Amino acid sequence: MTPRVLSSAAVRDDAWREAAHEPVQGGGMVNAMGTVTGALPGGVYSVLCDGRQLLRCTRAASCLLRPAIGDTVLVTGPDANRLYLTAVAEQADASASRIDVAGDLTLASDRGAVRIESKTQVALRAEQGVEMAAPRLRIDAEDAECHVGRLRYQGEEAEATVLSMRVIGRVYEAVVDRLVHLSKTAFRMTEDVEQLRAGRIDYEAAQIARVHGKNTVVTAKEIVKVDGSQIHMG
Repeated sequence: MTPRVLSSAAVRDDAWREAAHEPVQGGGMVNAMGTVTGALPGGVYSVLCDGRQLLRCTRAASCLLRPAIGDTVLVTGPDANRLYLTAVAEQADASASRIDVAGDLTLASDRGAVRIESKTQVALRAEQGVEMAAPRLRIDAEDAECHVGRLRYQGEEAEATVLSMRVIGRVYEAVVDRLVHLSKTAFRMTEDVEQLRAGRIDYEAAQIARVHGKNTVVTAKEIVKVDGSQIHMG
């Protein structure tokens, strides 16, 4: 059956009857432009068109930009009883926009890259988690802050090149098979007790080796050897 084509005045009359809860006589395509005056649960919006209210205007799935109060929108539908808000033609406040969907959202490119650019900031927020998976990850920033309650890192190799490093914590533990430390000057101060347990200990100084304490004890089970060109005691 060929749909009846109505004039713009007839279309408005049919839509206005719906707004006034009047039965719509007949039907016909509706194409109108109006202003959003309210948002109802379930993605239903009220749109004011030429001073009359269009009720139960459902947001179309293709309209990703969430309409806001005062926005100028396009409304279409097969008849006045089935109206859809298809697009936001003009925003009342263009400084804030929101792309909103009901379910999962995927931004994909079959052959090219996907970029997100901003003149000010880019924020990622999730109630459950944020996951990143890539063969290569690169972060370039002049200043960075990281606040993590608990961090677990697992990898094959980690390399850091910095001019200055400072670690402040309550407990520091390191368990390694082999530890190599190379420095030009090293200073270590322990306020209470420092203990060293090793199978073999070898200390060598190019010039002076000094061990000093209020009470110094050197003991051995078998041999204590002191060797030098001169030995001063007392």
